Amino acid sequence: MSLRIIFAGTPEFSVPTLEALIGSEHEVVAVYTQPDRPRGRGKKMQFTPIKEVALKHDIPVYQPLSLRNSEAQEELALLNADLMIVVAYGLILPEAVLKAPKLGCLNIHASLLPRWRGAAPIHRAIEAGDDKTGVAIMQMDKGLDTGDVWSEASVAITPETTMIELHDTLKVLGAKLLLETIPTVVAGEKSPQKQLEEGITYAEKISKEEAKVNWEEDHETIMRKIHAFNPFPGAFTSIDGELLKLFRVAKTANKSQATAGTLRVEADKIYVVTGDGFELEILELQVAGKRKMESALFIKGHEINQKVCQ
Repeated sequence: MSLRIIFAGTPEFSVPTLEALIGSEHEVVAVYTQPDRPRGRGKKMQFTPIKEVALKHDIPVYQPLSLRNSEAQEELALLNADLMIVVAYGLILPEAVLKAPKLGCLNIHASLLPRWRGAAPIHRAIEAGDDKTGVAIMQMDKGLDTGDVWSEASVAITPETTMIELHDTLKVLGAKLLLETIPTVVAGEKSPQKQLEEGITYAEKISKEEAKVNWEEDHETIMRKIHAFNPFPGAFTSIDGELLKLFRVAKTANKSQATAGTLRVEADKIYVVTGDGFELEILELQVAGKRKMESALFIKGHEINQKVCQ
């Protein structure tokens, strides 16, 4: 059965789902996305990734500042949609919008609900040391990620997993799971499952301030933070007043009595002492104003042996 679908999304994470819907039997009658905003160093006005895809396929694009006013709600209702799909849109959907499509609104959420409701579920799952996460197809209601769940799919998280790697896995997994779930929703023979009352956690929005590395913490906590904030906002430290962002590190069996944050250079490798005495090997970092680089390249231009990160 072909459905008339409204798609709402904004960042690159949403793109695979929109592309999957465009390539399916369904008709995407409209795309809702955040207003164009200045981005990048030049602060030039740029389209959202979702708008770029929509325009490429000649799909009408709507970019209201809010969906709370009656005019925007009436405009959406006139699209006569069967279903609305929401993936990282960034605007709250009031009850009038949730009820406008015949089958309501489905959301792809990047966690296994009820764990990590909220804005930054991918970051927080890695930071917390979860051994798995996934995507959930949720029937949206008025609450913050509180709706009943139609389906879920999980993936493993390892100590080496970075946010960008998990992001790219989940965006594809979510698109696939959605297409598998839509026929169940349309059939009307089953109901989504209510979320458990136990195990609810909230993934607060990431602030740049919390990305500062505290070298007094243990090596596993520091490693998780660095990988959770790769690439945004980028975990950071400083050496002699020079800001460094850290993107990838590796566990070692090395132990040291040196002060936490002390750097050690051996051949083309950089090690840093953590609060529990274990050294982490820094694999990828970035000096302010320059591109990411591997440690071997950084060493060539910097004398850092026995210096202490601040």
